Amino acid sequence: MITDVWWAPYLFIAIAGWIATDIWRWLGVLAGNRLKEGSETLNWVRAVATALVMAVTAKLIVFPTGTLEHSPMWLRIGAAAIGFVVFLIGGQRVIVGVVVPLVLLTFGLLALG
Repeated sequence: MITDVWWAPYLFIAIAGWIATDIWRWLGVLAGNRLKEGSETLNWVRAVATALVMAVTAKLIVFPTGTLEHSPMWLRIGAAAIGFVVFLIGGQRVIVGVVVPLVLLTFGLLALG
């Protein structure tokens, strides 16, 4: 029987995860095609999406897990703040906003470690 093999739970998780998220993506595409570019609804959707990303980022900074869990708060906040400033100065390129804090965190952890 298929449920007796070791990979069956992983297959179930993959299919259930795909169905649970993909349905919402397709509904978003269908609904998004009907919205006008400058509409209030689209502005609201962008604001909610931005707020969710920032909430996850803040959670990772304030309540980290793994290696960052043992790093000081000032290092995490400092790396994020400096990374944001460099992101703004560097023409708002995402790669700059990702690489700079990672480099600062890496050197900070090596210096403290």
